[in-house]
Amino acid sequence: MTLSRYSDNPKRKLDDNGVDNNILHKMKRHEVDADHTSPSQQPFNPWRSDENSPQNRSFSDECSSSSSTESSTRSESTRLQLFVRMVSGGKTIVIQADTKDTVENLHKRIEVKTKIPVNEQRVIYKGKQLQDERSLSYYSIAQDSSLHLVGRMRSTDHPVACRVVDDIMYIVSLMHRGGGGGGENNNLPRGMSINEKLSSFFSTIPTEAGGDDESSYIESTEKYLTIFTNSSVPAALVMLYTSPLEANKSCGESSIKLFLNSCLALPEEQQGCCLPVVLEFCRLLRRVCPHNSLYGSCRNTLGSLLETVQELVDKSGIEFTSLHYRLLTVGEEILPCLSELADLMEQQLYEDNLGPSLYDVQKFSSFWRPLRYAIDFQLSSLIPIALPLRSTVLEAEVGRICQIFGRLLTTMHICMLRIESSLGGRGVANTEAVALKWGQYLNILKIVNSMSELYQGGKEKVVRFINSRKVPFCALILKFVKRGDDHGWISEYREATTFECRRHLAMMLFPDGKEDYSEMHEMLIDRSQVLKESYVYISQASPAGLHGALFMEFKNEEATGPGVLREWFHLVCQEIFSPGGTLFLRSADDFRRFSPNPASKVEPLHLDYFKFAGRVIALALMHKVQVGVLFDRVFYLQLTNQKISLEDIKDTDRVIYNSCKQILEMDPVFFDSNAGLGLNFVLETEELGKRETKELIKDGKSTAVDSKNREEYVKLLISERFVTSVSELVEKFSEGFSDILSVPIQSFFRHLDQEDFDGMLRGGENQISVDDWKAHTEYNGFKETDRQIDWFWKILRKMTEEERRSVLFFWTSNKFIPLEGFRGLSSKLYIYRLHEANDRLPTSHTCFYRLCLPKYPTMGLMEQRLRFITQDHVSSSFGKW
Repeated sequence: MTLSRYSDNPKRKLDDNGVDNNILHKMKRHEVDADHTSPSQQPFNPWRSDENSPQNRSFSDECSSSSSTESSTRSESTRLQLFVRMVSGGKTIVIQADTKDTVENLHKRIEVKTKIPVNEQRVIYKGKQLQDERSLSYYSIAQDSSLHLVGRMRSTDHPVACRVVDDIMYIVSLMHRGGGGGGENNNLPRGMSINEKLSSFFSTIPTEAGGDDESSYIESTEKYLTIFTNSSVPAALVMLYTSPLEANKSCGESSIKLFLNSCLALPEEQQGCCLPVVLEFCRLLRRVCPHNSLYGSCRNTLGSLLETVQELVDKSGIEFTSLHYRLLTVGEEILPCLSELADLMEQQLYEDNLGPSLYDVQKFSSFWRPLRYAIDFQLSSLIPIALPLRSTVLEAEVGRICQIFGRLLTTMHICMLRIESSLGGRGVANTEAVALKWGQYLNILKIVNSMSELYQGGKEKVVRFINSRKVPFCALILKFVKRGDDHGWISEYREATTFECRRHLAMMLFPDGKEDYSEMHEMLIDRSQVLKESYVYISQASPAGLHGALFMEFKNEEATGPGVLREWFHLVCQEIFSPGGTLFLRSADDFRRFSPNPASKVEPLHLDYFKFAGRVIALALMHKVQVGVLFDRVFYLQLTNQKISLEDIKDTDRVIYNSCKQILEMDPVFFDSNAGLGLNFVLETEELGKRETKELIKDGKSTAVDSKNREEYVKLLISERFVTSVSELVEKFSEGFSDILSVPIQSFFRHLDQEDFDGMLRGGENQISVDDWKAHTEYNGFKETDRQIDWFWKILRKMTEEERRSVLFFWTSNKFIPLEGFRGLSSKLYIYRLHEANDRLPTSHTCFYRLCLPKYPTMGLMEQRLRFITQDHVSSSFGKW
């Protein structure tokens, strides 16, 4: 696109009537062949379009290019050859006439060639509509003059839309020559308002697909908008907006805004059809008023349309559709918009008064994504790109984006230093010091990360930058990552994040689970039937029904609330992972770790129970309850869809591990001389006393293992025993887990390693710290200096680890605390004075983390009562596996 001459001279040369002839007379003298189609009908090249193609005509081509100068002197001959062209585009016809002929006779000749009835024709010459009774000489029409015809072709697909567009152009011509009296509505015929015509034009566009053919419905919309652009309406309205007459300027602005708003009001599937027209408005306005609010509105509308189309493309999957094509056709043409927004954001980042607005960052992203899409589509074989990129498509665009990438990365370095300074010595723990105005920094870094992927060495620059600013990076994650955000890119920089950050990212994939009492999932469970009844309540619920709050109550008990819910999680997990059950196997080396039991099929509903188990574990994580259960490495790798190696099975099955290790490390000569220790390609298993043999390959029973194929044997053995035999169980568990997430389980685990997942399931590995416990406890009715409080902490220090966990469980329904200790609990703990008999047992309100103690007269009596709790509480044995 070349710069428009109009941008240099807003007051373009008009004819004697104040009308810009070049908008209304785009036809050039060489367009004389009635059988030639107009330039507007030439095919469109979606990539590097010719600067002279009609789609890329400059504003000067539309508004300022001069027609051939007509002779100022009349020919001695009275015969005329006239070129007549439809305003809405199409063929140019040649009409022979005489200067003495009336306009009515001209209409009749036009009817013969176009089949347009005389009463539906209007002929315009130099902005004037010719009156039927006048002669051609009256209008001083010279030889080879260009006339414009406003009328309806019988063969047009959308005659009403064509007529409306013709009316718009006619009104513009009247306003420019003063026929509108200096304003849109003054002295114009009734119903001749541009805004009314625009509304009428959009009303002709069908907003519902007829029948089942949605593609033809979209194609029809494109044809309507093609009529609009082929008639040069965008250029005409922009020309009106740049008029020196304030009334015309106001009318042009109002009409352009109405068009933009009407585009956004169309159904989402049709909005993509508006992209070329809105892009044309942006091109024109950028040349005459790049800093004007109207241009900003047009650019924002283009961004909104791109967002809508991009969302539809994302939903369409990998199939190439017309939506993809629309993104490609505008992709490389929106670089100016991206550059402008990059300059704006850079200025906002430097000034740091209010910070970049969410709106500006979203629009920047909306322009970046289709531009990146176009680059990926055309240069996929060159990515990552080595600069300079020469003699190829998008050369200028790639270079310009690299400059934007470098500037934004430098600016973000300054911003991160600013955050680090505000955090002070407290680091990430001081997230309250992170100002809200910095809330868009992560979104900007996400775009910077995407840009870095295009260039060789780009990703390494971002890695070094983020690793050098880990503290502010983590503070931003903890402060601003919310549910519904797409921050999967952060997983690429796991080394720069803390456990709290990774846990936060994973937790944001769960529903909020707010306590909406009108939508709570209620459960009434018999303690003696915890597993069976819990299975019914959880399995029969819809996933959406479990996304809110859970209301838990045990039969014949009055207690309710979060504390009872936490207790239920512990009890039901104790049953699911019971060593005496059939669902899971306990690791021989670590009694806390479990993996699916291949023999669980003895239970007819075992697959349903694995889906139930997946739901329960996900619900426990969602409600931030540490259940004390850990998964062995093989089970974790299966959930994260990773391959399993020999070293991975070490803690799951030490016998098979040692045997495979011995097979692989044995001297090859010795191994072959002993006929491979008599091994064949089979796996022998024993389930419930029954031995079975499974061939690992075809004819495995007759295929001996030797030094050459032993690695393959070990690989197949591990795959069969630890993958294939439990794949269905793992799939069902994952399905149940994903029901609560509402996203695939792999999305959850991409943020976590196994140690992170262990910390979320069980909490801290270390023994409970009494000092930490005490530091997070407050008192009501007691003072910290009271002897009863001193006795309490002394007694707690004397207890074993299991006894402390039993007291904690009685107090809070938590037997395990978060990895970060007591500060990770949802609130502080409280010791209340119980104003009753001083020999009573303690009581608790687990929902509020409240322990109620009488004012015991002696330390011995207090210790006796507390130890009674540790011995006799209903769930005190949980965790002793």
